[in-house]
Amino acid sequence: MCSAKHSIALSSSSLAPYSKSTVSSSSRGSLGEKRSRGAYGGTVVRSSLDTVGPTVKVGQVTEVNKDTFWPLVKAAGDKAVVVDMYTQWCGPCKVMAPKFQQLSEKLLDVVFLKLDCNQENKPLAKELGIKVVPTFKILKDSKIVKEVTGAKFDDLVLAIETVRSS
Repeated sequence: MCSAKHSIALSSSSLAPYSKSTVSSSSRGSLGEKRSRGAYGGTVVRSSLDTVGPTVKVGQVTEVNKDTFWPLVKAAGDKAVVVDMYTQWCGPCKVMAPKFQQLSEKLLDVVFLKLDCNQENKPLAKELGIKVVPTFKILKDSKIVKEVTGAKFDDLVLAIETVRSS
């Protein structure tokens, strides 16, 4: 599970230069995290301990494994987290990968993760209830709120929009 020993950074590197903000505000998030606005308006999240750990950037897909998954999900706080569960050999997974990447570049208020359901990550895949790939899980506040199985891009977009608007 999650350990508070990780330093998590969420930032947006693809925001336009004109959105630059000089205001720096901070507040306490869940688990004693300190949140602040970055120079370009992106949210930076770090745990209360200043140790090195996994990071994720908004605007791109981050590959996770059984050790980094829960710390990154918890660090996302109230942001929606979409996880693409895939395997290297899956044809439909390969079809969805570039579409998933494009979504991550458009929806900058959502965290996009990928989990290879290989032997190493099998315990996490089992914990998440993965029976087929691709499977997309959408989490909010560290809880699974939606699931889309198969290469159903339109269903995935609709599920993400539903969670974002809730």
